[in-house]
Amino acid sequence: MSSSTEATTATLSPARRAWRRFRRNRLGFASLLVFAALVLLSLAAELISNDRPLVVRYEGQWYWPLWRDYPEITFGGDFETPTDYLDPYVRQRLTSAGNWALYPPNPYGPKALNYWAPGPHPAPPSRANLLGTDDRGRDLLAQLIYGFRLSVLFALALTFIGVVLGVLAGAVQGYFGGRIDLTLQRLIEIWSSMPELYLLIIFSAIFAPSVALLLVLLSLFGWMGLADYVRAEFLRNRQLDYVRAARALGLSHAAIIWRHILPNSLTPVVTFLPFRMSAAILALTSLDFLGLGVPPGTPSLGELLAQGKANIDAWWISLSTFGVLVLTLTLLTFMGDALRDALDPRKQD
Repeated sequence: MSSSTEATTATLSPARRAWRRFRRNRLGFASLLVFAALVLLSLAAELISNDRPLVVRYEGQWYWPLWRDYPEITFGGDFETPTDYLDPYVRQRLTSAGNWALYPPNPYGPKALNYWAPGPHPAPPSRANLLGTDDRGRDLLAQLIYGFRLSVLFALALTFIGVVLGVLAGAVQGYFGGRIDLTLQRLIEIWSSMPELYLLIIFSAIFAPSVALLLVLLSLFGWMGLADYVRAEFLRNRQLDYVRAARALGLSHAAIIWRHILPNSLTPVVTFLPFRMSAAILALTSLDFLGLGVPPGTPSLGELLAQGKANIDAWWISLSTFGVLVLTLTLLTFMGDALRDALDPRKQD
């Protein structure tokens, strides 16, 4: 490395140097790009996989079925009920006499049933359903897209809540120490001994299943692992000279924690994130597989795995769902490894 390059590197902030080290890890950086692309595509799921056209031009009028319900009589049907855009008659009306409709690439929504399939369900992959259908007649590709989005958003929310609670608890323990640390440690040990799965079963029997209920229950236990790491970092950093200098200058405890110790204790927090997301996705998938997760009918990877178990001959259900799950967890693992190496202070630029 030349002297000019060394001088340039020395002027970079720690965050910029960590980012440079992360980008040099090709596998981790490529995993980040692929995972970000998959998340962005899933956020636009309604534009990619939907049983409603994006826009319709019918008898000189513009219609937007993606944003508004139209009765079937609007397009020449006989009923006042919402239009079923998979109906061959409706499709014929929308494509005749100068009319046209722009459908998403995959013309099936997460709850749309293919009533006009040539065979029984679950149906194998075909031109109509690229990955086949599940045992209810729902398009499997649509289920995977929406199920992946639910898993990722749930993991992000659970990780965010866990980070906030874990950092708060660990910072209080590590900074103040003494009796406060000892008391909180005993309380955390008591709380961590609670049977989490039994509580989930009990609450699932009392309350109606929902994503919010599941998020609350898992958030009650998902912060303790991170709190231990943050506590250890705060116990180490609070004895350093810059913290003593801040105390001598009369800064408040909150200012010392937020502005001085916390920025220097974030390495375990950032490294923790991809692995925490992997654990959250696995937790949601496992609970859905057991029937303790999201409400019935909600697109879910765990529910698809349960269908695959119940329909062994329908290999396409288990294979495609398992592939999506393995790909997601693999990308997060590679990202976590690269992030851990990038934040390692022993690594040279």
